[in-house]
Parts: sequence; structure tokens; C-alpha cells
Amino acid sequence: MTVDPSVRAGRVTDRALRLGLLAVAVAGLRRRDPGAVVNALVGLAATFLPDVLERGAAVRFRPRHRVWVSASALLHAVGMLGPYDETWWWDHLTHLCSASLVGTAAHLFARRRGHDTTRTVLAATLGLGVLWEGIEYAVHRTARRFDLEPLLVTYGPRDTALDLVFDALGALCVVAFGDRLLGDVRETDGD
Repeated sequence: MTVDPSVRAGRVTDRALRLGLLAVAVAGLRRRDPGAVVNALVGLAATFLPDVLERGAAVRFRPRHRVWVSASALLHAVGMLGPYDETWWWDHLTHLCSASLVGTAAHLFARRRGHDTTRTVLAATLGLGVLWEGIEYAVHRTARRFDLEPLLVTYGPRDTALDLVFDALGALCVVAFGDRLLGDVRETDGD
């Protein structure tokens, strides 16, 4: 049986991105940076979510959908090694990517249940964005209180507002292009 070249390329790319996440974890260990290690390993675990969803929700993803998850996780993990502090737009890019993943999950859920995809995508993405900012703040404050290096960093109210703006942009991208980009995520009979 011949494998479609685009499927093969997607699989190879996804594996390379996962290896990139492992490399970030190793770099974090070498730097004694627990934030980089934890974020890389959590990101690596997230790359297996499409497999979990395929088994539990009876859907089939294309390799490019898996690459999007892995690339988003790698961008976030690499950011922990310095780009979040050194590159002004890195945080915006990662929020856009993460929000698009949350929006994608919400879109697929809404489509499957026959709900309004626009309302569901916006509510889920912005709701989880606000929740994430609260968690980020709490983790940062708690770590500082106990004189520990925080696993998550917050940069103040302006940064929080910008994070939510980019979360909203990610959600709007899914609203605008979700049907076209996710039309080939197909439901299965649960085999």
C-alpha cells in the first residue's frame, strides 16, 4: 500500500517537532530551568491529544492538524528558553497559536453537537484565556512568595490584556476559516 506523500511528510514533520520538544527539555535540564523542562514535557504530552481524541471522540485528523498542535507546543516551549523575554512578539504568536487550538477543539465539539460554532469558539477560547491568565498570575505569585523560580511568568496588566487580544484573534481565525480548514476532520463510527 502506497502512503500519500503529504501524509508521510506530515508524519515526519510531527516527529521532528516532538524531537524538538525533547531537545528543549534537555536544554532546560542543562540550564537548570524547570520552567523550560516542564513546559516542554507538557507540550510533548499535548502532541498526543489528537490520538486520544481519535480514540475517545471517534474522529480522524489529518497529519497537518497534528503538525499544528506540535508546532504550537514547540513554539511555546522554545519561548521558555529566552524568546519570551527577548522577542517582543513571541508571546503574541504563542497566544494566537494556542487560542487557535482551543478554538479548533471548540469548533469540532460544536459542529458535532449541532451547536453554533461561532458562539462556542468565542466563549471557549476567551473563557479559557481568562482562566489561563488567572492561573499564570497565581503560579507566578505563589512561586515568588516561596522564593522559587516560577514555571509561568506574568508581565503585568498590559501584557494580560494583549494576551487576551491575541486569544480573541486566534478565536476569530477559527471562526473565519474553521469550516474550510477542519472540513476534512471526519467522524468515524468509533471503530
